[in-house]
Amino acid sequence: MHGEYKVPGGKLVVVDLEERDGRIADFHLAGDFFLEPDEALLDIDAAVNGLPIEADVATIAAAVRSALPEGAQLLGFTPEAVGTAVRRALVTAPGWRDFDWEIVHEKPVSPRMNLALDEVLTGRVGDGRRRPTLRLWEWDESAVVIGSFQSLRNEVDPEGAARHGFDVVRRISGGGAMMMAANSIVTYSLYVPASLVQGLTFADSYAFLDDWALQALRALGVEATYQPLNDIASPQGKIGGAAQKRLANGGVLHHATLSYDMDGQMMTEVLRIGREKLSDKGTTSAAKRVDPLRRQTGLPREAIIEKLIETFANLYGAVPGEITADEYAEAEALVESKFATDAWLRRVP
Repeated sequence: MHGEYKVPGGKLVVVDLEERDGRIADFHLAGDFFLEPDEALLDIDAAVNGLPIEADVATIAAAVRSALPEGAQLLGFTPEAVGTAVRRALVTAPGWRDFDWEIVHEKPVSPRMNLALDEVLTGRVGDGRRRPTLRLWEWDESAVVIGSFQSLRNEVDPEGAARHGFDVVRRISGGGAMMMAANSIVTYSLYVPASLVQGLTFADSYAFLDDWALQALRALGVEATYQPLNDIASPQGKIGGAAQKRLANGGVLHHATLSYDMDGQMMTEVLRIGREKLSDKGTTSAAKRVDPLRRQTGLPREAIIEKLIETFANLYGAVPGEITADEYAEAEALVESKFATDAWLRRVP
C-alpha cells in the first residue's frame, strides 16, 4: 500500500507498507522533508511497524513521537503528517493527479446564482456527471453571504447592508459571513469527489484543499499561511477563509473567499462583528482583521486570479472547462426554489 500527504506549507510525506494479520508491516517512510539525526528515520519506521491497521492519526503520531530520540528535529513535517499519510495508504486514497480536472472562469452571475451553481456542480461531481472542477467566481452585485447555520439577525445589520447596497444571501456550507463587494473579492470553489480527502480528518482536509492557493499567493510575494480551522493569513493579517459542504452522493464542496480590497469601516457597518470573535482573532479592530491582497501584491484582481488558475493547472494538469446550458438551467431553478426564498434566508432567524 502506498500513501502520500503534502503538508500544507511544508514537505511531501510518502509511506509504503503492507498489511499482515491486521497490523502494519514492512513500513517505510520517505519524502523531501528534513530530519535529524539520520537514524531517526529508522526509529519512525520501527514505531509504525506492528501498529493495528485501525490505528487513527493521533495513535500513529503518538507512537512516532515517543520513538524519536531526544533532540530530534523534524522540518517540513510532523508525526501527525506521518499518521495522515498512513491512513491515506490504508484507504487507498487517490492523489490530485489521479483525476482529470477542469478550470471554469465564466461570465458574472448574481451571488444567488453562484451559490446555486456550487450546489449543482458539487452534486454532479458526486454522481459522476462532471469532472472534478475548480471554478473562479464572478458576480455583478454586492452581497453578504452568511453561513448555513448563522443567525441572520445576529450577523447582519440590515440598515447598514441596505445603505451600502449589499443584498443578503445564505450558502449551503457552514462558517462565517463573507462581505462580497463587487470586484473586491477573489472567490473560488472546488468540486471534488470524497475519495480525494479520504484518510484526512475534516480539519486537515481544509488545509489540504487550499495548499495550491497558498503556493499561488507565495509566488506573488504574499507570505500566505494556513491558520486552523479555515483561515488563510499572512503576517500582515487575515486574507480570507474557507468553508465546506459534503453531499450524501460523495460530492465535496470546498470554497474560499480572499479579500482583494476591503473597506474595514464598511464591514463594521454591514456585519455585526462581536467582541468575542474579535478577541478570538487577537485584535480589537475589525478593520485590521482583513488584509487586502491589493496592498500586499500591488496587482490588479485579474492578475491574482490568473496566477491562481496558472498554479492549479501546472500542479494538477487541469484544462479549461465550461458550465453547460443544462447546469445553468438547473442552477436557475434552484435559485427560484431555494436561494431566493425567504424561508431559506431566514431558516436560522
